[in-house]
Amino acid sequence: MSVLPFPSFLDDVKEKGVKRAILEGVNEVTERLTAGMNLQDIREALRGEPPSRKPNPRLTPHADGFWLHMRPSYFNREVTGLYPSFRLGWLSTYFVFFETITGIFLMIYYTPSPEVAYENMLTILSNVPMGQLMRDLHRLGAEAMVLIVTLHMVRTFMTASYKKPRQFTWATGVILLAATLFLSFSGYLLPWDQLALWAVTIGASMAEAVPPEIVGTNINLLLRGGPEIGANGLLRFYLLHVLAVPAILFIFTGVHYYKVIIHAHSLPPKAENIGEDTAKRVPLDKRVYFIPDVLTSEMMWIGVSTLVLIILCTWFYHAPLESHADPQVTPIGTTAPWYFLWIQGALKLGDKVFWGVIFPGIVTTLLVIMPYLETGVSRRYAHRRLVLSIGFFLISFVVVLSYMGLPEFGVKVAAEAEVLDALNKTPAHNQMGRLLPVPYDQLVVGVYTTREVDADDENADEAVAAFNQELGENGVGEQLLSLLRDRDKLNVQSLAFNTVPADAPELRAVLEEFDDLLEQYQRDLPNATGVIIVTQNQDNLKRVDSAIIWTPTAESLGVEGDSAENLPPYQIQAEHIFIHENSQYFAAPGA
Repeated sequence: MSVLPFPSFLDDVKEKGVKRAILEGVNEVTERLTAGMNLQDIREALRGEPPSRKPNPRLTPHADGFWLHMRPSYFNREVTGLYPSFRLGWLSTYFVFFETITGIFLMIYYTPSPEVAYENMLTILSNVPMGQLMRDLHRLGAEAMVLIVTLHMVRTFMTASYKKPRQFTWATGVILLAATLFLSFSGYLLPWDQLALWAVTIGASMAEAVPPEIVGTNINLLLRGGPEIGANGLLRFYLLHVLAVPAILFIFTGVHYYKVIIHAHSLPPKAENIGEDTAKRVPLDKRVYFIPDVLTSEMMWIGVSTLVLIILCTWFYHAPLESHADPQVTPIGTTAPWYFLWIQGALKLGDKVFWGVIFPGIVTTLLVIMPYLETGVSRRYAHRRLVLSIGFFLISFVVVLSYMGLPEFGVKVAAEAEVLDALNKTPAHNQMGRLLPVPYDQLVVGVYTTREVDADDENADEAVAAFNQELGENGVGEQLLSLLRDRDKLNVQSLAFNTVPADAPELRAVLEEFDDLLEQYQRDLPNATGVIIVTQNQDNLKRVDSAIIWTPTAESLGVEGDSAENLPPYQIQAEHIFIHENSQYFAAPGA
């Protein structure tokens, strides 16, 4: 008679004893979870022993299980080493799930609204346990995912693994590459800082070049949500990043994996007879079963990759966060994300319609139809010299275009703007202007000049006094003071320069770096003198003005003839920042 009104675990204990009943119960649960493998099968697999049951229980999970039904039950030994796959396909898949997990963590603390998005980022970095680590992992994982998917495509091209019958598999890979690029791009805007706003503004503006003009204009408006990226644009990019693009990515990841299993992993080119595809026919002596060999290998790649990311994010890398997004202030040297630099570089070659839309469209189309252009039956490297040469040329061309996309190439920024930006810029990419880290108490109220640095310590007072006299004689001091007052009611009545006090070594160091920067740009800023003015704007707030005074020449202005005879006697450029008493600026770890 049953202990309970229905058959239960207690009946097994009564009949078999506690130990045997528990063992059989655990064994049954394990077999259900693994879709066919019990404790003995798992023990044999982990020990590398052959299976003792027939038929092979290690094949059952691939037919009956939820997780492994899309994985082959065995592989050819030729594709289980590092070559030819380099495990790039598996790592690409892993990063899809890695980004999903870290992204869900960040979603909990994020609201896609310009009013609170930036504050949410600060909260994640400062008040959420492991928040900064998760954001760093998500950002670095996104960069790694773009790189790994791209290298996976390059490897497939080099080994001609896209040839018949894998043409559609290659096409789904191109779609996955495009989805990966746009997924990373759409997430670029979410921190809502200056870097995010202007990088996405540049990227989104490329859509405006789509012909005809009315189409490009409306695509640009649809993407931005208005003439400028604001609340509508941020919400659209957020929905694209967390819903639309991930849906496409997961669907085509499934299709891609399905096609890989249907046709099997292509063997190294030298392992196949020319014109034959023997990947599906795996001899018994060359079979490597997924459980345990390939499974443990893939687990090892996951562990190593995650460990590398954690080490990098702990000691060497932190995701950048600039100041709050400001559509009225355009930072110097703003670029699109690095994986779109090749398009930005191409735009410097000429017409934006051709280089910004038609050229990337041609490249994408060529990638999709590549299996139908290269119809030769051989996958051997020696038989594909022309195609490989073209491939290397295109890769080199993209690298060159990416270099051209850097702000330093083909874009002339005024030397005075470069120097002042180096002093005043806000934190970005683990860098910041030199003035911000100066301790508040060392920002001694006063007016200082780089002439002090040029002179010896014994003659510093004489050099500063001579500069005071010089400014009084030529009227530059009054013009500089007028310029600064016009900008923001500077609380200074006259410019009386003095030397930096001995108890302000950081401020003195800034003057020295200021002088070094002026020497670097001596050709564009001849006879330049740097000026730093510190004033008490409020009880706990100081204003720091930095200015450059220089004597222009015909060479520095690039003029000739009559224009060279009417040069101004001097030019002035100035900027200012505010520093609060309770603010603290310092370089991030690994900077």
